Amino acid sequence: MNIDAVITWVDGADPAHRQRLDAYLTGIGQSRPPSAERTRFNDAGEIDWCIRSILRFAPWFRRIHIVTDGQKPRILERLAGTPHAERFRVVDHAQIFRGHEQALPTFNSRSIITMLWRIEDLAEHFVYFNDDMFLLREVAPEDFFREGRVVQRGYWRQQAGHGAFARLASWIKRKRGVVETRVGNLESQQLSARLAGFQDRYYRHYHNPYPMRCSTLQAFFAEHPELLEKNAGYRLRSSEQFKTEVVASHLELASDNALVDNRLHVVQLKPSEQLPMRVRRKMRKADADPNAAFVCVQSLEMAPAGVQQEIVEWLDRRIGAKFERTSRESA
Repeated sequence: MNIDAVITWVDGADPAHRQRLDAYLTGIGQSRPPSAERTRFNDAGEIDWCIRSILRFAPWFRRIHIVTDGQKPRILERLAGTPHAERFRVVDHAQIFRGHEQALPTFNSRSIITMLWRIEDLAEHFVYFNDDMFLLREVAPEDFFREGRVVQRGYWRQQAGHGAFARLASWIKRKRGVVETRVGNLESQQLSARLAGFQDRYYRHYHNPYPMRCSTLQAFFAEHPELLEKNAGYRLRSSEQFKTEVVASHLELASDNALVDNRLHVVQLKPSEQLPMRVRRKMRKADADPNAAFVCVQSLEMAPAGVQQEIVEWLDRRIGAKFERTSRESA
């Protein structure tokens, strides 16, 4: 089975990117909303750890597609001339948004993820990584696709806020002109589940790499082209959007093409929100747990300098401080 990795990445410090975002906000006459805060686009070098972790712990990926907006991560320059170089593809937003150019430029990861399945020459089976997701140990193809099924990590929860009382409250808010602006992860997951036919419950996913199949999304959007158009059309994140990776997983669950396996799990670090002692405890626990296979580090650049340095040193120790050729390649 050929399996590809797909990484979404943006360097928000790039003057050209900032200019595009500022021009868009000026054009719509809107001040900078939370969904356009610079921290959403900041790059603290996370993609280096993401790529190095894939090369070290999952060398079986056929290709690694980096989806970006007219940019190129510097690590690819360091990989030039190595046997790995030919496995990388830099994919511009213009390519995956072909036929939907009116939605560009976009500054919305949910819109971009909606279009990932349209990458040219993408393998039928692929694993989506946000650039702040890294591997901590060796993983196998069977950890993502097994026995013809897509491996899911998470747990079932009841849908919330969609009973008669919730609908009435929502109707009253609309009558009063109150606009819902919260862009919540759980709300979006629940919406995604409903689109796949799960009205009473949803499978809450952990924030780790997501395995998906192109054909599943192609069939879904062929049947619902209006959903593709709408979800991809938001330039900034919206509470009206679904999460395509969650829709995909629920479609696999609905067709009995999913396999639930939580043996491997993710360590989620939020150093700008969590106390330093909690961050340190999470890292120590991950070191002691052989099943801690993934780590997600959110808003690393917003962490206190000391904590940020501790995380960097920990990641370098677990993943590798720099790209190193394997003994086979050196030979």
